[in-house]
Amino acid sequence: MTKSQRNRGERGIWQPRFWEHTVRDEEDLERCADYIHWNPRKHQLVERVRDWKWSSFHRFVEQGHYEIDWGGTAPPSVNDADDWGEPTSK
Repeated sequence: MTKSQRNRGERGIWQPRFWEHTVRDEEDLERCADYIHWNPRKHQLVERVRDWKWSSFHRFVEQGHYEIDWGGTAPPSVNDADDWGEPTSK
């Protein structure tokens, strides 16, 4: 733990760019799921969300929460994909 972390009362558990988030309601839960499912596409690990074989996205599709082509190749605009609290490279 660094001196500045101690001065701010921080613990050494989380890296600076990570934080905890309490899910507040159903809409917030949907935003979190969207964020998780979009992440491999965002970081160009796959061409489409459905191509990430380790994702829970496939189970969500089976349960009717998403269409198989959700997200396509562009960020989902429905849940404010640009405002997921991550640092931007702008």
